[in-house]
Amino acid sequence: QVQVVESGGGMVQPGGSLRLSCVVSGATFSTYAVRWYRQAPGKEREWVAGISSVGGVTNYAVAVKGRFTVSKDNAKNTSYLQMNSLKAEDTAVYFCKVLRLPGLEAWGQGIQVTVSS
Repeated sequence: QVQVVESGGGMVQPGGSLRLSCVVSGATFSTYAVRWYRQAPGKEREWVAGISSVGGVTNYAVAVKGRFTVSKDNAKNTSYLQMNSLKAEDTAVYFCKVLRLPGLEAWGQGIQVTVSS
C-alpha cells in the first residue's frame, strides 16, 4: 500500500520561503511521477507543479512559475517543493500526489502553508 506524507509547512511572512517534502513508502518511487496541488479556503483544489518519474521533466502553474521549484530524490523516496517569494495568495493546504500507469495514484493528507505578516 502506497503511503504519502507531506511535511515542512507552516507560517511565513510575505517574501519568505518554505520547502515542502513528500515522503513516499510502499512503492517503487522511481516509477512514479509527482504532482503538487493546493487548496485555499473556499476554493477548489488546483494543480501547482509536476515532475516526471525520473525527474527530468517539470512543469508549473502560471501562478507559481519562477518562484516554486519541484524536485525528486528517488534514492530518498522524497519529492520537494521549494517555494520562494511567497505571497499571501499562496496560503493554502498543499497536497502531494504520486501516480503511475496504469491508473495508480495516492494522495497525501495535506499540509498547511500560511503566508501572512
